Amino acid sequence: MKNIPTSLAVVAAAIAGADGRVLLHRRPEGKAHAGLWEFPGGKVETGESPRCALVREIAEELGLTLFETDLSPTAIAQSEARGADPDIVILLYSARRWQGEPQALEGNEWAWFTADQAHALDKPPLDIELFETWARSQNT
Repeated sequence: MKNIPTSLAVVAAAIAGADGRVLLHRRPEGKAHAGLWEFPGGKVETGESPRCALVREIAEELGLTLFETDLSPTAIAQSEARGADPDIVILLYSARRWQGEPQALEGNEWAWFTADQAHALDKPPLDIELFETWARSQNT
């Protein structure tokens, strides 16, 4: 019997600079929620740990090197399954340290935002939930 996942695991990074601004990127055209701003990240591949997947995804998308040991679990958001599509579970990690300068390696627009600026951006529903939890964690 084929093992069909009931959830799609996705990881995302809250990369905040020393000035408190957070790095977000815009969803590309042709994808769900195109044009909306989100935390960068992507799918966890078979055999990958979430932290390993996040290191890979951020390197592929932004050319930044994250360090697995410096990723702190920060938030989780989950959608409901729709028809044949599984539910999506996004695990948000805060990146305390990284190397490099962000680059648009996959053509996605990216920018640094203050918490107030990021709050005002149009975001996918799960990223709204993740952002609210992340923003609260920044005020403690």
